[in-house]
Amino acid sequence: MSKVNKVVLAYSGGLDTSAIIPWLKENYDCEVIAFVADVGQGEEELVGIEEKALASGASACYIADLKEEMVKDYIFPSLKTGAVYEGKYLLGTSMARPIIAKAQVECALEVGADALCHGCTGKGNDQVRFESAYAALAPQLTVIAPWREWDLRSREALLAYLAERNIPTTATLEKIYSRDANAWHISTEGGVLEDTWNQPNELCWVWTKDPEQAPDQPELVSLTVEKGEVVAVDGQAMSPYQALVALNQKGAEHGVGRIDIVENRLVGIKSRGCYETPGGTIMMEALRAVEQLVLDKDAFEFRETLGLKASHLIYDGRWFTPLCKSLLSAAEELAQDVSGEVVVKLYKGQATVVQKRSVNSLYSEEFATFGEDEVYDHSHAGGFIRLYSLASRIRALNAQKKQ
Repeated sequence: MSKVNKVVLAYSGGLDTSAIIPWLKENYDCEVIAFVADVGQGEEELVGIEEKALASGASACYIADLKEEMVKDYIFPSLKTGAVYEGKYLLGTSMARPIIAKAQVECALEVGADALCHGCTGKGNDQVRFESAYAALAPQLTVIAPWREWDLRSREALLAYLAERNIPTTATLEKIYSRDANAWHISTEGGVLEDTWNQPNELCWVWTKDPEQAPDQPELVSLTVEKGEVVAVDGQAMSPYQALVALNQKGAEHGVGRIDIVENRLVGIKSRGCYETPGGTIMMEALRAVEQLVLDKDAFEFRETLGLKASHLIYDGRWFTPLCKSLLSAAEELAQDVSGEVVVKLYKGQATVVQKRSVNSLYSEEFATFGEDEVYDHSHAGGFIRLYSLASRIRALNAQKKQ
């Protein structure tokens, strides 16, 4: 093991990172500083976390409030690209990792640490996301990934490890599911979900109400969008984070934003998860509705291309790359006209846009009407179609000459 003097650990207060603190001290003979990122995972996750870190052997614990920054500088730019991984996943875990890693690096540089550490397993995507960010932001720092080094391979082993050292923990053997939460979403993996033939049970869903048990009356929610960003909900101006919180509450009540998917991890393993993204689902529907009004055919097609590519860049942990920066810049430019008002109906798990308008709308009732109009000459279409299909015509004529 390389010589390390001071390491900053991305600390969650869970079983894994609680065991990592004493393990680092024993195996690297170093000072350990716990870094906690508040990305909206919930107050209950943060209560007593500093005391827990210190009791585990950390010399200090820093807590960074990243909620507003995450929504404004990571989630909103991602939304503008239209990024949806493999057609369904709104990238809840993926979008939180770059800002956590960036803040962790900043903390390490500020305290003079020479190493960074995370608690990601060797099977998952997060190890790639964290370490790719480290490489882009502070390549001079040593990276320690205990799950790729230690011989602790089970929850039982981790609990025994802490017990032997008299380190208190609230973790128990009863934990069935693995969860990750932030302001954007919550994920649930493991348990019954490991068999793809099993239906999710009620324990697989945390935030959202069962759509079958959701209110029998729909709720209409109005979103004001400016340049691709939600700036008001039901006419009330809100910060990015406030808007997300408000929409999370509304969406969760109506069972909006549930998906059960099997996805392709970057490391080659397929995994199954239940993801809940109530507010994000509403935001995505609203933005796409305004785009339908204001983007022409070629611009919309290009935005779709951006979304597909961005979804893989974000999922694969390539946020801090020139390519990702370029895609985000292109999406930002396209979003300059994406302003308007949208009304979304929330009902039994569905978020359906029922009204939309924009001062930048390219939709013209005069041109689109099936009734009589005075602005469109149908005879003009003939010449357009003849030129549009000219290559096909010439190809067919050449084929006839060869017969």
